[in-house]
Amino acid sequence: MTTGLIPGGQTPDPRPSSTRPPHQRGDLTGQGALHVDDRPRSSVITARAAASFEPVGRSVATARSFVRDTLQGWGFADIIDDAVVLTSELVTNAVVHAGTHADVLCLRSADGVRIEVSDRYPEREIPLQGSLATMGSPDREGGRGLQLCAAIAGRWGVEYTPTHKQVWFQLDLPDRPVGTRTAGPSLPADLLPLADSRVRVAVVQIDRTGAISAWNEDAEELFGYSADQVTGKPLTDLAAWPHTPGTSTGIVEALQLSRWEGSYGIRGANGRVTPVYASHLRVRDTDGDPSTVCLLVRDHERAVLQTPSRGPASDPATTSDGQNTDPFEVFIGSPAPDDLDGLLQRTVERARDMLDGDSAFLLLATDDETELEVRASTGLPSARQRFARVPVEAGPGRYGSARMPAVHEDLLAVPGAVPLLNGTGMRSVVTVPLKVEGRLTGSLGVAAEASGRYSNEEALRLQFAADRIALAVESARLGELERLRRGSLSFLVEASDLLAGTLDRDQTLALMAQMTVPTLATWCAVYTIADQASDPYLSYVLHEDEEFIDGIKSLLSKIAPPDPVPTPGARVWAAPAAAAHDAALRSSMRSLGLTGGPTHQVASGIGPTLATASAVGGETVVLPLVARNRVIGMLTLGKPTDEHFRQEILELAEDLSRRAALALDNARLYSERTAISQALQRSLLPPELPEIDGVEVEVIYRAAGEGNEVGGDFYDVFPISDGAYGFAIGDVCGTGPNAAAVTGLARHALRLLAREGLSGPAVLERLNSAILDEGARSRFLTLLYGEMRPQEDGSAELKVVCAGHPLPLRLRQDGTVEAAAEPQPLLGVMEDLELYEQTVTLDPGDVLLCVTDGVTERREGTRMLGDDGLADVLTTCTGLTAGAVAARIMRAVERFASDAPSDDMAILAMRVA
Repeated sequence: MTTGLIPGGQTPDPRPSSTRPPHQRGDLTGQGALHVDDRPRSSVITARAAASFEPVGRSVATARSFVRDTLQGWGFADIIDDAVVLTSELVTNAVVHAGTHADVLCLRSADGVRIEVSDRYPEREIPLQGSLATMGSPDREGGRGLQLCAAIAGRWGVEYTPTHKQVWFQLDLPDRPVGTRTAGPSLPADLLPLADSRVRVAVVQIDRTGAISAWNEDAEELFGYSADQVTGKPLTDLAAWPHTPGTSTGIVEALQLSRWEGSYGIRGANGRVTPVYASHLRVRDTDGDPSTVCLLVRDHERAVLQTPSRGPASDPATTSDGQNTDPFEVFIGSPAPDDLDGLLQRTVERARDMLDGDSAFLLLATDDETELEVRASTGLPSARQRFARVPVEAGPGRYGSARMPAVHEDLLAVPGAVPLLNGTGMRSVVTVPLKVEGRLTGSLGVAAEASGRYSNEEALRLQFAADRIALAVESARLGELERLRRGSLSFLVEASDLLAGTLDRDQTLALMAQMTVPTLATWCAVYTIADQASDPYLSYVLHEDEEFIDGIKSLLSKIAPPDPVPTPGARVWAAPAAAAHDAALRSSMRSLGLTGGPTHQVASGIGPTLATASAVGGETVVLPLVARNRVIGMLTLGKPTDEHFRQEILELAEDLSRRAALALDNARLYSERTAISQALQRSLLPPELPEIDGVEVEVIYRAAGEGNEVGGDFYDVFPISDGAYGFAIGDVCGTGPNAAAVTGLARHALRLLAREGLSGPAVLERLNSAILDEGARSRFLTLLYGEMRPQEDGSAELKVVCAGHPLPLRLRQDGTVEAAAEPQPLLGVMEDLELYEQTVTLDPGDVLLCVTDGVTERREGTRMLGDDGLADVLTTCTGLTAGAVAARIMRAVERFASDAPSDDMAILAMRVA
């Protein structure tokens, strides 16, 4: 959009005399041709403002803002709404329906405003026959512009030239009674603000010390205090100020301001807080002492005090005493003080208008004053330039430094003098620094398409404006930085909590990507490095639009990964954007049938589409993931085409990458440790259970603790000699790896000693000696060991030794349950043990159940399953297979208590078929 503002004087009619005469407001009820307005336009034009809008949808909103700001500055608040509605419809017809640029011209005269909207589609004429009422329908998207002109404007018309079609309308200023400053339109009753039958306005005056010096009757009625009760008391004793975290403004500060409006509460005599809307005005009495007048109404009646914002009634470039003021100073201040983006955008627009330029830009300096970052621009491709960075010192001499004002009469003579304007068509430019207390905080520039437009005089004017706005810009920038830092701290705290909550590598990778997209970047890729000799591997890709993820993976897989440089900070990686550009070019050429050459061959597989190429075509940065002085990966962040990263975002991403690197390395170490632990634990379990003719064998094992496959409980069933099998189930004191070490010793020693032909008591006595030989590392052990020999009659003969272990239970076919052995001393406590074995014969259908104490000592509060409870469950297992018996026992144990088991559990069931 390009605009110009020419205050004062009489502007000649820009249209040729041969054009068609304008049309007058028509009669919507009759048929026939449009009326002709042949009245001469003799009014003196005192100001004009022009703007050009591109044929894109967002131009309609921009045109509305342009007209609203222009009329607001001229003091024509009464006709703003009508002008904005008509402009919106006409610009929509031009840029959306006609598809051309729209030129908007605002002309100010003593009796009203004339607005002209031109498009570049002259052959698209309006209908000259029929009623205007048939020109558009309320259900149609367009076509209502002329109807609205006929209904709202005082005069309107359509004119044609060989290259333009122009629709104009004029709005006359309403007659105001003498002394009226502003007036609003007549409104229906249901749109008027609500108020009580008796609107009370409390008038309270506060002296220079903050104490109440005046209190009117309405204040007494609203709050219940008489004037005598409150006079001399500080207002802070009555005010319930809404303290907002992070702000320092309070009632005391508000009373010191020249003007203030806002809401707070007043504590009444009944102790309740009445919400009020207040308007404060700082005044001086006849003695010159300052005081504050406060007008208070109930908060829901704020319309009594609030009035719509309005511009000055006179020319904004002239004050009430006739002195000229700088138009740049008059305008700045309409954005909120903390609205940095709004302040910067208004600044560049007014700077462009002040010097009648075609474009303008404003850059803010980084903290170290080495680079400038584009924060606002107009007349330039802002999407491409926003947050782009240029060095402060671009070259030798004053014209290469942003610290001094500079005027370039023709950029073609000095290519690259202003990198921001490369390829934009701008020829002349003036730039000035923004400084606060001698420190460079930014740079403001205005450019034109013609050469030689600016001289030192324009540079002085622009520098004068920059000096006035520099402090406000720096204050708003510091406020934005403070909010960003608070948000960054909150973000990093949340990120740290999430990363610390998992030790799973894949989940950590996913969290890293999900925290950066879309908060910090549009897309993200994480490369990991297994060891120093390995190449980076693409481990995770995420885009805010899931449809692009596969395409980005394909694109990144076809280019070399970034170098694993340990240098901290973000560095630009140009390879993805270049690859995206090449892929888009190849795709376009293939669609045109130009793929015959070898350089135009498209790789097989999932080729990146044009949309994918656009998604990764912007700035891409790489941050190293460094943990324990080793690069373990790279975090890659990307933007879509022509977008850049803010410096604050890169600093936040660097902080996040350090935390993510440590979390990822911890997950790697934990995964390695878990894998080693699980491999060692699996080696303590029997490789498989043997097949025993005529006997069913089933084992269920549950180790306590996360990630443990083996603890202090163990079992084993193994062949000893022809027709004989050994079985064992034991419990080492404790759980975890230390108990598992004794488990390994016991299980392997049992196999070796049993295969030497030793009897059961001899095997356990030697195992007892081996455990005691471990010294301080030894742990006592309960063990049930036995030998089984299937008999020819279908029964099985067992020889059992129960060394301190829960007794095995025998289930007969008739449902009776009995102990199958007697208790004897446990192992690992005494050196001299006298053990003996007992012989048990299992008939066909009988079941022998062996468990560890994790089963019998299962607790729920003060209740314990115990031996009797286990026997009761076993009596219900008559006729079940060994596997079904073991499963029923385990279900009963799990249901006995709601908490997770705190001890290892092993169940060995053997049934004679």
